[in-house]
Amino acid sequence: MKKLMVAMCVLLASCAGQNYRPLIDTAGVDMNRLEYDLRECQQYAGQVAGAGTQAAVGAGLAAGLIAILGAVGGGKNRFDMGASTRMAAVGGAAGGAASGETDQRNVVRRCMAGRGYRVMQ
Repeated sequence: MKKLMVAMCVLLASCAGQNYRPLIDTAGVDMNRLEYDLRECQQYAGQVAGAGTQAAVGAGLAAGLIAILGAVGGGKNRFDMGASTRMAAVGGAAGGAASGETDQRNVVRRCMAGRGYRVMQ
């Protein structure tokens, strides 16, 4: 079940940041050129570890941390190790996905601003 949830997060988030379209002030802008530049900037963003990759990393790290803490705590702590690991994996996946998407969006914004566009958001 954990693998299915993580796979769904990865699949749903895999291209979100790369396909980001920032809000740009288009006054006096050649729209054909803008679309060309935007596609190029989105391709650059695709080279950054995206939401899908970061979701998988976050899930693995969070689940691993819970497993280590459970092993160190031994039988003293009365909690369901499997359920805790699954919840940590889902939380880690969500956090990782958000981080990866933010990184990709920032690449698109900086790229467009570097090409002279007034990026509003």
